[in-house]
Parts: sequence; C-alpha cells; structure tokens
Amino acid sequence: MRELLGRISALDPEAGAAVKVIAYFDALTGAGIEPVVRGAAVLTGVPAGFAHPGRGLALRVDPAGEVRRTAADPHPSWCSVRVGGGVLWLERTAEPGPVEAMVLERAAAAARTRLERTPPAAGGRAALAQALVDPGLPEEERARAARRFGINPGSPARAVADHDGGVRVLTAAEPPGKRRAGVGPAVEALALPSSWRDARRALRFTARGTGADPGPRVVFAEEVGGLLLLADTVRPGSEPVPDVAALDQVAREAAPLLAALDAVASSPSVRAAAVRAGVHHSTLQESLGRAERLLGWPVREVSGRLRLQVALALRRLHCNL
Repeated sequence: MRELLGRISALDPEAGAAVKVIAYFDALTGAGIEPVVRGAAVLTGVPAGFAHPGRGLALRVDPAGEVRRTAADPHPSWCSVRVGGGVLWLERTAEPGPVEAMVLERAAAAARTRLERTPPAAGGRAALAQALVDPGLPEEERARAARRFGINPGSPARAVADHDGGVRVLTAAEPPGKRRAGVGPAVEALALPSSWRDARRALRFTARGTGADPGPRVVFAEEVGGLLLLADTVRPGSEPVPDVAALDQVAREAAPLLAALDAVASSPSVRAAAVRAGVHHSTLQESLGRAERLLGWPVREVSGRLRLQVALALRRLHCNL
C-alpha cells in the first residue's frame, strides 16, 4: 500500500494526498469523534472542531493535536459541513482546496458513522426531534434521524410544540399528554416540518386552563381547521379588533365571567355549558346576562355564539404572540 501511495504521489501529488486522506479515515472506522477531529486538524494544518448540542459534544483540536473540550460555534466564513444535528468545521476562511474538501468529506462520513452506531441519550432524542422538524435539513438527514428516533421515514407521526419551547415527535396514535401544547397533523415522518408549522400555530390557540385564562391546554391543528390562518394575521403590533377589546374589558372588570363565556362557547347548549362550568343552569344564565351587557352582543344565540368563539380565538392569539 505504501509503495502504491508513493507511485501515485509521484505521478500526481494532489491525487496522492487525496488517497492518503481516504486511507487515514478508513483506518478510523469505529473510532470516536475526537480522533476524527484530530485527524482533520493534522491533515489540513488548521484547527478543526465539532459540535453537536443534542449529544452534548463540543471540541476543538489544533494541528498539534491539543484538544479543547469546549468550542464556540463556527464562524460563517469557515469551511464546514453538517453532520446530522451537529457541524464539523475547519478554521479556514478560503475556499477549501482538493485536500481540505476531501478531509471534510471523509471526516464527516466517519463522524456520521460513529453517531449512528452510538444510541442517543435522553437529551439526544430531543435533538433528533429538532432534526425531524427542521425544514432546512436535507431529506436524507431527516430520514436518518427518523430511523434513529425509532420511526420509519414513511410512517405517520405528529410534531408537538410545547408551551415551554420544547419539541416532541409522536406516532400518530400516541396521545400528547396534558402539558400545554399545540399538536400538528399526522403526516409521513419526512413531512414533519409541515406538521411542526401547524403545531406552532395550534399552540397559539391554547390557554392556561385556569379561571383567569380558561380554555384548552392542548389544541390539535386538525380541530382548529381554517382558523389556523388567523394565526398568520395576528402578529406583533396587530391592533385587537373591538370584540377582543370587549373581552379584555370583561377580564378587567369581571374576570370570573371569562370561564362562563368559555363554557358556552365550547358547549352545544347553555345547559351543557352549565355542566361543563360546574354551576347551576340558572347561575350560568345570570352570569351570561351580565357578560352580554359588558360585551354588547348576545352570546346565547347562534350568531352571537359564533362571534364569541372567534373573539376568544383572536384573544388567545394576541396573548400568545
């Protein structure tokens, strides 16, 4: 092999260097991330780094082999390549030459193989969920993330946007639980970015589910339907419509009435709303009468109830910007 490398190098130095790079990283098959990054630094003569937030990996190696266990994000001008949910880079601002390009390619392949053979920790599943809903990742990377997550790329799954900013991916039949969240429609795993987009919209229709902020803690995008479009119109700086302002007035002057209004908006009849609110029918009727006087429209009629439903939805969108 050494004799062959010598002959190739004599005929074409660049080709010889490329073959050496290939041989070097082939020898690292099964090695950890650190030897891969060290090899990239040594072969190119510039510092190399690798960071994968989901795996808790961050290291930088200089050409002398010195390792630093923390690494800042790579500068946008450096040569870099995505590796799953991480990034591998060379601290070189110029366009990569043939050798540098080959080093990045082979080092990325070696790092990817290592990551695929190492089961992710609990935090790693969160990183995989992030990758599955990322529209900026190539489809093949999302397919790889799906398999490592434990779902077939073609199987139905849902994206879930948690109120605390978390991302979850569930199978189509898996319940989302009781934590406050927006749930996207079931789609093929490779289409999860679209489910994530609708999950974030649905999240804005949720409420705390308390007396001061009554309403659903979990909202499915399919159940919201065409109202999802409202989430695109209510943006920061949008002026609340008069009906939302009227609800805000109710919240200021008679906050307990919000629960009564939510109950009637979510029930097929006033009697069913009383059961939902846990009050006597006559008590709810009295509360609704007072609420109607504050709002300025009847909520016990079909048209008024629809108007109330839209107003409540718009108010939640304003509260969840």
